[in-house]
Amino acid sequence: MGLLTSLIGSVGVLGTGALTYSLAEAQSFTCREFSIDVLPPGSSDIRLLHLSDLHLTPSQTRKIKWLQSLAKFEPDLVVGTGDFLAHRFGVAAVAEALNPLMHIPGMFVLGSNDYFAPFFKNPFRYLAGTRKVANSGQELPTDDLVNLFLDHDWIDLNNKQDLININGVKIHARGTNDPHIKLDDYSKVSGAYAEDAFSLGVTHAPYLRVLEQFSQDKTDFMLAGHTHGGQVCVPFYGALVTNCDLPTKQAKGLSTFTHNGYEMPLHVSAGIGTSPYTPVRFACRPEASLITLRARST
Repeated sequence: MGLLTSLIGSVGVLGTGALTYSLAEAQSFTCREFSIDVLPPGSSDIRLLHLSDLHLTPSQTRKIKWLQSLAKFEPDLVVGTGDFLAHRFGVAAVAEALNPLMHIPGMFVLGSNDYFAPFFKNPFRYLAGTRKVANSGQELPTDDLVNLFLDHDWIDLNNKQDLININGVKIHARGTNDPHIKLDDYSKVSGAYAEDAFSLGVTHAPYLRVLEQFSQDKTDFMLAGHTHGGQVCVPFYGALVTNCDLPTKQAKGLSTFTHNGYEMPLHVSAGIGTSPYTPVRFACRPEASLITLRARST
């Protein structure tokens, strides 16, 4: 019995240690920097700040201050890929957190948590991939969030598209509303991109059906979030789940999505927040991404 008791005690200590670490890691915010050659030849560089999955509540002062600090990177363009909210009073928190970035050109799409407040879910069902997707619950002030961005001239890409010029580069950006709750309608933006434009695709949840549609129109660069990078990962292995049908090896960072022979560069953000009901991360720090878009050689 002595050995068994010791083993049980050791497991308990390890479990408590892992939980403590994962709670701390969820507050260990970082900004990762990447470069990728995707712009038309001869283009000037564009510093793109990719933000996703803030899941903000009014009490998250540490996260708000860190988000404010991202202005020091002096991005040329800010792109938000959804799930800004996690509370019915979260719009004011978003306004406070992103205020230093609001004078910079920006664009955004929404995620399910911008429509419905989070609620407790069994985390083991998430890891097992058996959790059902539900577009229901307490409604959040989605219109107020959208108006906040529009009031600062950020571009709404929810099943919409628009043109913008950054550093002399014509960008044709298009996006979809959240595929996770089936609000995406790519048919509203499908077709050829503007001539001589850099084509940028934006969505919240990188479901294969959506990526395939962007790839079919030969999108130059694709941005998404939603996966939280797996959130709870295995060191030296990576994500166990993506909360969609994207392969786990593409749960975060830069990769290539190939469909019908076309190779589309893809960046999936590991995200900045978590659900208030599962405020943990393991081997997957919360992050923003500063991506320097550079000209292709040919």
